[in-house]
Amino acid sequence: MNVAVMKTKAEQAISESFEAAAAKLPGSAAVKERRAQAIGTFGGLGLPHRRIEEWKYTDLRANLKEVLPAAVEDKTPLTIGELIVALGPLAHVDAHRIVFVNGHHRADLSDIADAQGLAISTVGKALQSASEEAVANLASTPAGGDAVEALNTAFMTDGAIVDVAKGASVAKPLLIVFVRAGSEANAVTVRNLITVGEGASATIVEASVVLPGAVRDAHFNALAEVSVGKGATLNHVLSAVDEGKSLHLSNCEVTLAADATYRGFQFSSSLGFARHGANILFDGEGGKLDLSGAYLARHSEHVDNTLVVDHAVPRCESRELFKGVLDGHGRGVFQGKVIVRPDAQKTDGKQMSQALMLSEDAEFDSKPELEIYADDVVCGHGTTSAELDSDLLFYCRSRGIPEKEARALMIESFIGEALDKVEHEGLREALASYAMQWLGRSPRG
Repeated sequence: MNVAVMKTKAEQAISESFEAAAAKLPGSAAVKERRAQAIGTFGGLGLPHRRIEEWKYTDLRANLKEVLPAAVEDKTPLTIGELIVALGPLAHVDAHRIVFVNGHHRADLSDIADAQGLAISTVGKALQSASEEAVANLASTPAGGDAVEALNTAFMTDGAIVDVAKGASVAKPLLIVFVRAGSEANAVTVRNLITVGEGASATIVEASVVLPGAVRDAHFNALAEVSVGKGATLNHVLSAVDEGKSLHLSNCEVTLAADATYRGFQFSSSLGFARHGANILFDGEGGKLDLSGAYLARHSEHVDNTLVVDHAVPRCESRELFKGVLDGHGRGVFQGKVIVRPDAQKTDGKQMSQALMLSEDAEFDSKPELEIYADDVVCGHGTTSAELDSDLLFYCRSRGIPEKEARALMIESFIGEALDKVEHEGLREALASYAMQWLGRSPRG
């Protein structure tokens, strides 16, 4: 007996949206074939739901009510001045910049002419080439059977390809900027490929921002594939700041070679419904990982940080620290799994997730996990949630600090421990400015 798998209206609409957009999506015949395979993979998996353990607290099937058309082209006019307004505090960071508006590269807004040590190109151009390398590197769905990543392969339009030269020490950060602009509600799908050569070091920022006045409803699906070479160091900051009801999905696939260091930071503020996924694989001994983040949610906003750290080889070190501030009916989710393989002796892994609850209606779901199959390891994890300290608040008010100001100072102090993980001073100050804006302590920009 054949059993038909029932699809939701949204799942059916996604397949129909792909059929409507397929001819306009960039890519050679081989790429189009891979896209068709990817939408087939999605058709078999369907939208993630709460019965899938990794999506237990973020039921995308239940929450995706409307499917927006793919942003296959963009003609939105945008000036440098408007871009600066959209960037806000990040506009003050001295950095190289490559810009994408509604998922399409804008050379007139980019500034990469003097990016020494960096080779920068775009996914859109690579997909149009018929090279086997482009198909292998860009038109594939990373292993794991993730439906969101399959959709990324099917619908991606553009993104940045960044190669850091062997031994290079890139002085200025590179900003990869994704701007939402215009009045048309659509779904933007982008992919970044970042490769750091042996012994090199660089700071790369992926920033998702919104032009004031842009449509509030939008969908965003981003995937970054990152390879850090032997003895190399990458500081990787992902920032997503919105003021709407957007659906924001991002995934980061990271592979670390021997003695490589990856410092990742995820910042999100005022996102309607968001899930940030990270999968890190230690592929060489002596690797180091410092993965942290801060997120701010109020009203009915939902922010999920889910990560898997795979210690596949011996003598590697991992640290994870995530801090969330939740107000109103805001909901925060943290799922962190650390896997220590049987041969990964001398592993050192620690993980912590904390949430500050500003409302009785806020919700925090935390599920830290350790899967340890080796015996000579040092691993630990923890999670906490709490309200503001009433005694400390009283102390501040007794010193003449108004209650609103005192609460803001205490919240800043709470997330400050996570923000301090960002080594670049300008970036750290920009993210702190976003947080203060959320608290109502400073104007944007």
